Order: sequence, then structure tokens, then C-alpha cells
Amino acid sequence: MHEEQPESGRYRVDPAPGVPRQRRRRAAEAPEAPAGEGRRDNRRRAAAAAKRTRRRRVLKWTAGTGALVLVAGCGGAYYLYRHFNDNLTSVKVELGDEAERPKAAGEALNILVIGTDSREGLGREYGDEGSAGHADTTLLFHISKDRSNATVISLPRDLMVPIPECQNAQGKKIPGSPRDEFNISLGQGGRDAGCTWKTVEKNTGIRVDHFVQVNFQAVKTLSTAVGGVEVCAAKDINDSDSHLKMTKGRHVVQGEEALAFVRTRHAVGFGGDLSRIPLQQQFISSMIRKIKSDDTLTSPTKLFKLADAATKALTVDSGIGSVDKLKDLALDISKVDTKNITFATVPVLEDPQNKNRVIFKQPDAKQLFAMVAGDRSLTETATPPPAADPAATPAATTPAAAPAVDTKDVQLTVRNGSGKRGQSGPTVDKLQAKGFAKAAVGSDAPVTATTTVTYQAGQEAAANALAAALGLPGDAVKPAAKADPKAGLLLVLGKDALTAPAAPAAVPTEAPEDLQRVQADDTDACAK
Repeated sequence: MHEEQPESGRYRVDPAPGVPRQRRRRAAEAPEAPAGEGRRDNRRRAAAAAKRTRRRRVLKWTAGTGALVLVAGCGGAYYLYRHFNDNLTSVKVELGDEAERPKAAGEALNILVIGTDSREGLGREYGDEGSAGHADTTLLFHISKDRSNATVISLPRDLMVPIPECQNAQGKKIPGSPRDEFNISLGQGGRDAGCTWKTVEKNTGIRVDHFVQVNFQAVKTLSTAVGGVEVCAAKDINDSDSHLKMTKGRHVVQGEEALAFVRTRHAVGFGGDLSRIPLQQQFISSMIRKIKSDDTLTSPTKLFKLADAATKALTVDSGIGSVDKLKDLALDISKVDTKNITFATVPVLEDPQNKNRVIFKQPDAKQLFAMVAGDRSLTETATPPPAADPAATPAATTPAAAPAVDTKDVQLTVRNGSGKRGQSGPTVDKLQAKGFAKAAVGSDAPVTATTTVTYQAGQEAAANALAAALGLPGDAVKPAAKADPKAGLLLVLGKDALTAPAAPAAVPTEAPEDLQRVQADDTDACAK
């Protein structure tokens, strides 16, 4: 405890417990000297001692001030981190059996963006005050493996699809439906974003990595935080439902007007949800351009407002439920050049059973989903590869083969984790026929969804050769969690080993004809 006591016009501060008290310096006293020259020497020595004391005091104050600034800076950064972290809302998603999900995207990223029409906290201003909030606007945001391009697919709210059984974050199981509106995959019967996540995977065949959910309030706060978003109307708009009144031409919208713009549908196009989607794509494209502009990136005030508004507005899955993880995700997305971000609406047809609903237009929808699942861009993003050299050897032009490894000496144990007895023996026979002469049957493993290959240091090439021999994806190969120099490769068969892998279909090279699309750098897109 610090104790302040007056002492010769100054204050004395006691040290912290356990720290020895510093001895007070005695005032510099000149020794008694004879009159004349000796006394003058003593005065000079006393003045020099006083000068050194003052210099030490100045240095201490300077160092103390610097330390205070440093601590204040670190404290401010920590405060911001805690502030933004506390803003975030995260949800643990229950996705069920791993074997039933689509193949992992590898280093590509698929983010499900869900715009809910929940009126929570908004009163009666937008109608339906008690609505739980449905999947009003849904975007599947695919970022390519090399981060050179992105494809954003809009899924209409009125799309008729099968909705699978799901379990929400509170553990409640909600039965599925063989055919229903896509938008009730959220909110209906207690469904949360995890249920929408499962519905998207089931109907597209694309594996989702994370979700981000926003509400009406987010559009208002985010558009305001960046100082407004420029949009364009190809005609005068007067929509009494969304409360948007806008003259033909360009406008900068934020807050209430921004929300009215993205909600407008009755006064544009054919007056339905499909007419609203291009407006939303135009708005999001313009917001991306504004966020990436120097006007925003060089303004600490705008950046703070944007980060504060975004973290307050977002609900995310627990996998990105912290500021650090969300920042890493944002950095990945920011690597994509705006001109290589393509927004597209999944091809649909009028539902024969209900003209106010739509269904997938096939095979166009499958074609688009296959391009995304296969990481095929909708935009030209790189220089085409050079033409093959006619003089090149066949080995130079054929696809890369498995790593060159002498497999006959590879130590390999095969364990059965598929849940069905007798799977290890046939697998060992198959591998021995492929040259893995030392493959051997091990004890059964706990049941697991996917087949994995685990390797020790120095065995990675052999592990990749084993995966290639079995047709396993690259992410099935993993380093061992615990080092064991005497151990060889370990192959654990999962449930997926019970189903013979289908021959991979060729990834389409072109998008479906007449695909509705908007480029994120298109500043001429206007609401029609």
C-alpha cells in the first residue's frame, strides 16, 4: 500500500511489500576545507553533484512517461479486443454424421451467409413483430483455394427443397420435411442456422465450413459505419411495402434507406423475390468496394465503427466465434480482387404446384453447384497455361502420379473403424497386391466416419502414396499426434470405406447459359 506523507514539502512513497526501502541520498556536503581556493573547489563539486542528480531525475521521468504510453497502448488494444470479442454471438452447430456430409473443400472456403428477417428489437416498424426470423436472404460464399476468385450463389427464399432433420444448439431435434420452402429451414419449430447449414449441404452437394448470420439491424448499422453505400436505380422506385422512394439515378444510402433498398421487391422487376436478389447483389458488391477503398481503410474512425457494428451484428458458428478467427477469415476474403468476385442466382423454374414458388432448374443448378464444389471460377482470373510442347515427353504432360516410393518396405498397420467386422483383412490383401508387402492387420479401432492415414516424421511421402493407392483425398493424410520412431504408417478404415467411391465426375468448365450474375466491380449495375 502506498502511503503519502509530507516531508520537506515533498511526498514520500513507501515501496510495495517485499521491496526494500531505498536509502535516502544525503545532500552533497562539501568537506570542511581551508578558506580560499579549497572552498571554491568544494562549491564546484557540490554544483556538479546537484547537476548529476537533476539529470538522473529527468531521465527517470522520461523513461516513466514512455512506459506509461506503452502500457496505455497495450491496454487500449486489449480493451478493443475484449470489446469486439464481447460483441460477438456464437452458436455451436450440430451437423450429425460426418460420413453423410459432402466432401471437404480442402483449402477452399465455403461460408454460408444468412440474412434473417427477424424483427427482434425493431418493434412494429417492419410488420410481423413476433416473427422468429427465417432465412430471408441466403448466400453461399465460395473463396477459391488460391484466393484468386470468389463465387457467391444466391438461394431464393421461396425455393422448394427437402429440409433434413436437424438438431439445434439447445439439443432439440426438429423433424425434416420432404418438400418445403427453403426459408423455413431457419426459425420454424426452433430451427437455427445449423439447420439451414444442413439444408444447403443436402441440396447443393457443397460442404459448408462456417456460417455468418445477420439481421435487419446489421444492414442499417454497417451501411452507416462506412459512411453510406452507392446504389443505382434504372427507374423511379416507390415501394410502399419497403418504404423506399428513390428517383432514377445514383444514390448513397445508409441506415433506414439502405434497409429499404435491399428489401424492395414489389416495385422492381417482376415484383417477387427473384427481382429483389439482383438489388441485394448490387448493394453487397458496392459495400465490398467501399470497405476495400482507401476512404475506409485509412480512417481509424470508420474502421472502429465498422468493426464495432459488424461484431455486434453477427452471429457466427463456434469455429469462428472469436475476433482472432474472424480476423483470419476476413483476411482470406480480402485477398480476392473485387473484379474476380461473381454473384450469381441459382437457376430456377416456376414450381408446377405453386406459381408463387420456384424449384431448381436442372441440369443447370447441378452444373453451377459442381463448378463451386470443384473450385472452378466463374471469372477468368489467371493467364491460361502455356500450350503443351510437342517435343515434351508423355510424363511431362500427363497428370501427376503418386509419389515415387518403394512401397515394399513400408511398415503399415490397418485397423478397422468402420463399425462392420472383417474389413481389415481384405484391405490388407488389396494393399499387398499394390506393393505394400508389409501391410498387416491391427486391432479394431473405435468407429469413425472417415478413413485416415497417420504418419510419423519422415514418412509423409509413403503416406501420400498409400492415400493415392486407395483413392483417398489429400486431407485424409495427417501427421501423428504423438511421435513414435518405431511406428509405421497407420491406416484406420472409417464408415466411408464401406461404400465404394464413385468415379469422380468431371468439373464443368463453363457456367449454365443465361445465368443471372453480377460482378462485384460493376459500378454500372442498376435496379430495374
